Amino acid sequence: MAPSAEKKHDPAMVLWVAWRRAQHTSQVLCRVQQRLETRIISNTGIQVLTQGEITKEPTPGVAPDSVRQYAVAQEAEVLAVTEALKLQDALPEVVALSLGGILAKLEVIVGADRDIGDPTDFPWPHLASVLRDLKAIAGDLPAYQSDRSTTHADVTRHLKQATQLVAAVEAEDAAENIRQTATLFAETSVFPKPAEKPAEFRELSRRRRSR
Repeated sequence: MAPSAEKKHDPAMVLWVAWRRAQHTSQVLCRVQQRLETRIISNTGIQVLTQGEITKEPTPGVAPDSVRQYAVAQEAEVLAVTEALKLQDALPEVVALSLGGILAKLEVIVGADRDIGDPTDFPWPHLASVLRDLKAIAGDLPAYQSDRSTTHADVTRHLKQATQLVAAVEAEDAAENIRQTATLFAETSVFPKPAEKPAEFRELSRRRRSR
């Protein structure tokens, strides 16, 4: 097997490399998110973050910037994972041109078992056994080597997109708060309503108009 040549010419191998790259980026962003979460918990002594949700108001002792950085890192990880999932979804349309390409497709399928409910159910162990058999016959795939500059570029790209998304959500929340405050103020306004005119005055006005 000539891994370098297959990487260039086999669409399945190209997809596998892109998938590994997206996975690696998501793992890096996950570690960034975990470090920020640990820092927030350490600063407050209590857990201010719940699964998939950030508290609306930072707990006293937590800088708003720290919570915002966590939100950005969390969103960036979601973007990277989504990129990997899109590559997985594209797999059925990709044609393998070599044994290496078939191995690459199986690697992506078996590697996706962390995203399913129970990886011990059919057909996951069975696919893994096919992958092992093929590797024993054709040889293993080349080890994925992450390039630091490429990873840095991917992380930066996702963080930039995530920053824009978080800023948009914050702006929308701020506008909604203003609308709610204005509505509440209007409903509880203390300004008196215009005094209703006495019945005698209304009757006099009616007679004048009828003349």
